[in-house]
Amino acid sequence: METDLYEVRKAIYPRAVHGLFATWRWVLVIVTQLIFYGLPWIPWGGRQAVLFDLGARRFYLFDLVLWPQDFIFLAGLLIVSALSLFLFTAVAGRLWCGYACPQTVYTEIFMWIEHHIEGDRVKRMKLDREPWSARKIGIKSAKHGVWIAVALWTGITFVGYFTPIRSLVGELVAFNLGPWETFWVLFYGFATYGNAGWLREQVCVYMCPYARFQGVMFDPDTLIITYDPGRGEPRGSRPKNVDYRARGLGDCIDCQICVQVCPTGIDIRNGLQYECIACGACIDGCDQVMDKMGYPRGLIRYSTENAMQGKYAEEKTGLRKIRSHLLRPRVLVYTGILATVIVAMLVTLAMRVPVKLNVLKDRANLVRETNDGWMENVYRLQIMNTAETPHQFAMSVRGLPGIRLATDTPVVSVAGASSIIVPVSVQADPAGVAPGSHRIDFEVRAVDDDRLAASANSNFYLRAP
Repeated sequence: METDLYEVRKAIYPRAVHGLFATWRWVLVIVTQLIFYGLPWIPWGGRQAVLFDLGARRFYLFDLVLWPQDFIFLAGLLIVSALSLFLFTAVAGRLWCGYACPQTVYTEIFMWIEHHIEGDRVKRMKLDREPWSARKIGIKSAKHGVWIAVALWTGITFVGYFTPIRSLVGELVAFNLGPWETFWVLFYGFATYGNAGWLREQVCVYMCPYARFQGVMFDPDTLIITYDPGRGEPRGSRPKNVDYRARGLGDCIDCQICVQVCPTGIDIRNGLQYECIACGACIDGCDQVMDKMGYPRGLIRYSTENAMQGKYAEEKTGLRKIRSHLLRPRVLVYTGILATVIVAMLVTLAMRVPVKLNVLKDRANLVRETNDGWMENVYRLQIMNTAETPHQFAMSVRGLPGIRLATDTPVVSVAGASSIIVPVSVQADPAGVAPGSHRIDFEVRAVDDDRLAASANSNFYLRAP
């Protein structure tokens, strides 16, 4: 007997909905996309404001220039992102998924395009049931054409964060795009088209790991989207002006609107499910029905497990947030750690000196004797000017009596946001110093700004004369 382990996907046709949460969802769509599509086009000091130049190994963020040695800031950003996710999830569930996740944002954009080309939910369902005709081919082609255009522009914008977008678009228009850029434009565009146009809820349900482990970040005081069975059951249809209580019915008229508006196709009345992305569409849809029936809003609402079980009363203001139970130990711990990490990163950035120094000892010839009997070691100094203004740096060395730099150019010029490697010879008098390895310290200091300085240490080898 053959067993099919995979369920055939049932097409979901989300119904358009209006309301508070739908408005907030579109506000986040507009804000995130203005930032994503707009940032690469902002000029800043003769260059792109935000540019991740992998070839030159430099990240430009407005006035800030980060080098590979600044990896700690990337680690800090990842920690802040993770802690923020934990905090928001502990407070109000999957806010990221419902409002700011790229999958949600682009799915919302693609569904908006689909709605305006194919029509509302009923028209889309009817169109898909129709046999193929010139009309159907034309409508479907128009929809997919717009989808592909949006996806390709998204891919171009993504690559524009790594290759200057103005030159990228110029090369694209001239059909002279490089292989690296071509691959990533097509790859990211295809991923956007496939995920937002075709896979949609399957990405959230089957591919996203967050849906699977979100439950461990919830607790009975986490705000989640809930259906109130005590008020809504038993459900059933009825005319508007009827005493439904006398018939033994609850407020739920079983209209299925909450299911029809859900982008993942679940029935929130069955309780919290991992497929729920907390977009709030079911709340907006149900509130509209309650308004038409003349019933109080909030049959589906943000609430907590403890509140639904009657362990404490819900507040009747705003979105029925249970504010008195918001500041619990888990939330306070997440908030404290998050604030500490953010403050530490900001202080570190504020105190960051835009010059770095690396020292590499020449190991081909550890030590040699000069004509005057001094011992000489050779080094390579890498001086990195992370600021975008050129500077002249004076080099010096200390650590042994009489130690000196044997160079005719103790001052070197370094262009903005660049580095140079300077070979230097260091000489020391062996008299009175034991043979062997001794620590020495190199320093570079800007001639025009005494605050710009960096140091690094290395070893100086002495041998008996």
